[in-house]
Amino acid sequence: KVLEVSNLSYTYVNPSNNIDILNDLNFNLNEGEMVALVGPSGSGKSTFLNCVGLLDKPSKGTIKILGEKCNILFDSKLTKIRSQQIGFIFQSHRLFPEFSSLENVVIPQLILGVEKKTAYKNASEILKFLGLQNRLNHRPANLSGGESQRVAIARALANAPKIILADEPTGNLDKFSSDLVFDLLFKVVKASKISCIVATH
Repeated sequence: KVLEVSNLSYTYVNPSNNIDILNDLNFNLNEGEMVALVGPSGSGKSTFLNCVGLLDKPSKGTIKILGEKCNILFDSKLTKIRSQQIGFIFQSHRLFPEFSSLENVVIPQLILGVEKKTAYKNASEILKFLGLQNRLNHRPANLSGGESQRVAIARALANAPKIILADEPTGNLDKFSSDLVFDLLFKVVKASKISCIVATH
């Protein structure tokens, strides 16, 4: 199992009252599996992804990634697991506006210590695989919404993670672009045996 979630609960604490968002959730994700997390807005999809992506700490329960119990680790170790094993794709692509498509995919690799030449080669290959060979040097402002989201997928793949967490990745796109993004995610999962959770309404 790539991901094992046991008895996961998350309570949002605020001064006036506590809100239970997740309650005793159990979930397993296998290698090369693509799972849709479906529910209306406000049902806790993003909270669940933030917990398994080690961005938020659950109120109780355990999260294991590749057999390692993660929610008891120090922040430095969590950061390492996040950057090496997990790729995030958000509804708004969150690309760096001052950098090209290629540079946006290179940066996460450089942070992990990949040699510059190798990082550029990897980035170029991933972007070409996603049909963006003519957009390598374009900045986000010069890309369509669908193209920007494909660059975001490339960035999520840059460090060869074991898990991709996609939070409403097509929420801002038209039907054609949405279908294309989902097809590409499916293609990536199939080709690389990455596991993927897609939250969608």
